[in-house]
Amino acid sequence: MLQILLVTGPIYLLIALGYVSVRQGWVDKGGVRVLGRFVAMFCVPALLLRSLSRQPLGQTLDMVYLAAYAGGALLVAGLMLFYVLRVTRRPLPLAAMMALGSSMPNSAFIGYPVVLQLIGPLAAPALALSMLVENLLIMPLCLALADSSGSAGGWREALRRSLSGLVRNPMILAIAAGVALAALGWHVPPVVDKALEMLAAVASPVALFAVGGTLFGQKAGGMLRDALQMASAKLLLQPLAVLLILWLLPATDPSLHLAAVVFAAMPTAAIFPVLAQRYQHEGLSATALLMATGFSFVTITLLLMALGPH
Repeated sequence: MLQILLVTGPIYLLIALGYVSVRQGWVDKGGVRVLGRFVAMFCVPALLLRSLSRQPLGQTLDMVYLAAYAGGALLVAGLMLFYVLRVTRRPLPLAAMMALGSSMPNSAFIGYPVVLQLIGPLAAPALALSMLVENLLIMPLCLALADSSGSAGGWREALRRSLSGLVRNPMILAIAAGVALAALGWHVPPVVDKALEMLAAVASPVALFAVGGTLFGQKAGGMLRDALQMASAKLLLQPLAVLLILWLLPATDPSLHLAAVVFAAMPTAAIFPVLAQRYQHEGLSATALLMATGFSFVTITLLLMALGPH
């Protein structure tokens, strides 16, 4: 138990520090947004580029990992879509946002620090695989569905617009560059590599601080039942779905299996309320984000205990 708390405890202490710092006025909310953007634009891309360029290409592109992670996310998103559309008979934009909130983990800001402590350097390639699924599949698909009901071009046009924005995403660009360097057998020049190493080193603590600061001021809106359903699906159903699919697929690296399940167990991505604001569901999304992040300390700790020592 103590060993597990040594993994999860520091993560949530840094989140709490960010929350308290904004609450007490030590850091203003705008400063936290700048920190979060700094991590997303520079630190995480540096981490991904440096790690992937040094990793054998065959180990980076693990198809079992991709299949299990994508399959688990799609299964949970599909079930939430079916529930909201067919059982509760509510509009497609709401169903799409609830599907997104149930299947889009905070892999970069919270997941990576946890997985890094569990499996070491292999956490970065696992993060890259997770982010490919999240940014190239889950997020564009859910946003396209949300847009399709009011889009002249239908869901295909909405999906095209969602995907076109990814060409400017620095994390996706870093993954592509890292994979290309690994495939060509090229190495980053030592001076550049040192700069990347320095940026990567601060990614985890700054990201966790920014998550905590972002949570302050998020107001719990109505629809608490919907928010609880999203948080439950995200924290419980998605890791179980990934674990089930991994059990059905051929065995590969056990460390990657662990990483896939743990990444899937992370709370909802911090960007979720920003995405949902376009569809007037920011109150629901903020409530779900607060619930998922708060409850995740317990669920992740219990998950790590169930998976056993590593």
